Amino acid sequence: MLNRRPAVITVLAALFFLAATYLWTIAAVKLVAPGAISLMAGRHLMYGLELAGPYMTLLVGSAYALVGWGLLRLWNWARWIAMMALALGVGFLVPKISAAELGWPVLWYGLQIALRVAAAWYLAQSPVVLDAFVRKARASPRINTD
Repeated sequence: MLNRRPAVITVLAALFFLAATYLWTIAAVKLVAPGAISLMAGRHLMYGLELAGPYMTLLVGSAYALVGWGLLRLWNWARWIAMMALALGVGFLVPKISAAELGWPVLWYGLQIALRVAAAWYLAQSPVVLDAFVRKARASPRINTD
């Protein structure tokens, strides 16, 4: 029970895996049947890279999967990249909420911003998360270069 992973980390890793699967599906459909789907279908997860083509969609999906795997393994670099991805998502949502009409769009974008900020804050500040990642780092074997 040394490396007990917090439940929220598991949920966040699952969300990263879902994003990867979604992007891989878009890329696969685009490669098999180029006119069947628009690359803009991945715009919410690719932050401006969606127009680079299906191979970039595969690459970004692989990055999401790698971060999800890193979170499951409690690797600290994955925690930092997840925080940066969440912050980047907030940055891309600010113009949308600023230009949205009052009503459901503001509520929807506001909810997305609140959830991303809460998740990033949890990854950065929660004692449970920090303890889990520190325990993992202490438990991993060190390579002696002497």
